[in-house]
Amino acid sequence: MRALILVDLQNDFLPGGALAVADGDQTIAVANALMDRFDHVVATQDWHPAEHQSFALHHEGRRPGELIELHGLSQVLWPVHCVAGTPGSEFAPGLDVSKIDVVFQKGQDPTVDSYSGFFDNGRRHATGLGPHLRELGVHEVWVMGLATDYCVKWTALDARELGFEVVFVADGSRGVGLSGTDVEDAIAAMKAKGIRVAESDDA
Repeated sequence: MRALILVDLQNDFLPGGALAVADGDQTIAVANALMDRFDHVVATQDWHPAEHQSFALHHEGRRPGELIELHGLSQVLWPVHCVAGTPGSEFAPGLDVSKIDVVFQKGQDPTVDSYSGFFDNGRRHATGLGPHLRELGVHEVWVMGLATDYCVKWTALDARELGFEVVFVADGSRGVGLSGTDVEDAIAAMKAKGIRVAESDDA
């Protein structure tokens, strides 16, 4: 069994959004084209409370992109984004959500960020995605979405650590790129853990 994991294809990560990823909108057509090729399709969704402590707004004198320590973890500060129930948190309007079996929301604990679709960054809470895939008999997951250097990378690495065969869909993903090599470094980190890099046509 194979599953497709669509990572955070939400309005705030698209051009014009609060945390826009360059060319992020180009991932939507790839997602729509891929969904019919998999036994199961799941999606993750950033779903933050307004008081989430990863937002630079809540740290006086700090700006988005700065790095701080937050409750013992390294934390990039972000603009306010994907606040639960706001238009920015909704899936991209062009995404065919009718083909998504289950949505796993993340980032609800205001004290810790949650890049991965499986766990928060401190591994204090699990979303339930791992057990869900196991119950379905999934052995291989293809991961794509936004953004390559954060939520996609962490989701793929956690999937690999949990024992799944993992494929990163390069043309279905785009990166934030806070520094010049972030995307390349993320792909290298995935490859180093045995994650295969592929194009959507390879599915």
